[in-house]
Amino acid sequence: MSSRQEEKSAKELRKPRITKWHESLYAVDLMMLHTAPVYYGVGVPHGDGSPVMMIPGFMHSDFYLVVMFAWLKRLGYSPYYSGIELNAECPDLLIKHKLNPVLDEALQETGKRVHLIGHSLGGVLARSLATQRPRDVASVITLGSPFPGCIIHGSILRETEVVRLFILSQHSERVRPECYTEACHCDFMKSLHRGVPSRVKQTAIYTWNDGILDWENCKTGKREVDVEVSGTHSGLAFNPTVYQVIAERLAEYSTQKRRIKGAQSAGG
Repeated sequence: MSSRQEEKSAKELRKPRITKWHESLYAVDLMMLHTAPVYYGVGVPHGDGSPVMMIPGFMHSDFYLVVMFAWLKRLGYSPYYSGIELNAECPDLLIKHKLNPVLDEALQETGKRVHLIGHSLGGVLARSLATQRPRDVASVITLGSPFPGCIIHGSILRETEVVRLFILSQHSERVRPECYTEACHCDFMKSLHRGVPSRVKQTAIYTWNDGILDWENCKTGKREVDVEVSGTHSGLAFNPTVYQVIAERLAEYSTQKRRIKGAQSAGG
C-alpha cells in the first residue's frame, strides 16, 4: 500500500461515525451501572461535602440526572440540580437566570467552590460558566461535550434550528438575531472563545462510539484532561466507567486543594 493510500485509510478510520440508531443502547449503560460496585460507593474515594452542580444536555431537564444526584450524595458530596426545566433555551439566558442563582446558592450553603458536571450541551454551559466565574468554580467535568465547530447528527441539527426559531420568537427583544449559532456575540459565546482558565480543573470524557457528535471535537487534546470510555453518547450520564472517573477526579482536586492550603499555612 502506498503512503497516499495509507493516509487515506487513516482518514477514513478517523471519520466521525454519526449513527444515531445505536444511541438506544443507553439502557445497557444504565443497567450495568446498577450492577457496578462504583454505584454503591465501593472501591472509589468518597467526598468532602463539596458542592457539585449537574447540568443536563440538549432537550433534557434535570430529571434524568436523578441517578447521578443520588450517587453523589452517597459519596459524600452536596449535589445540586441546575434548575433547567428544558435545555432548549438561549444559553446566555440559562446561565444568567438559572445557573448563576444555583451557583450562588451552593456557594452560600457550603462555603466551598463548586464543581460542575455537564452532559453534552450541559458541558458547554459548564465551560462558559466556569470561564465567567473562575473564582467560584473549582472544576469542570464534561461528558461528551462539543467544542466549537463540532460535527453533529443531521437530526440534531434540525432540532437546534427549531429551538433557535423558538428562542427568537419568545425573546426577540432580549437575544441577538444570531442566537444559538457560533456567530452570536453574547457573553456565552465570548467566554467559550476565551477558554476555561487554568485555575479551574478540567476533565473531558468522551466516547469513540458517539452517535450524536464527532467524538474528536469532544476532547481538548491534553492527555491529563481527556478520558476516553466505551458506550453511547446518551449513556454517558449512566456509564459506570464515567462514574469511576468522576469520583477519582473530584477526590483528586480535593486532595490538591488541601495540600495548597497546608502549604500556605506553613509559609504564613
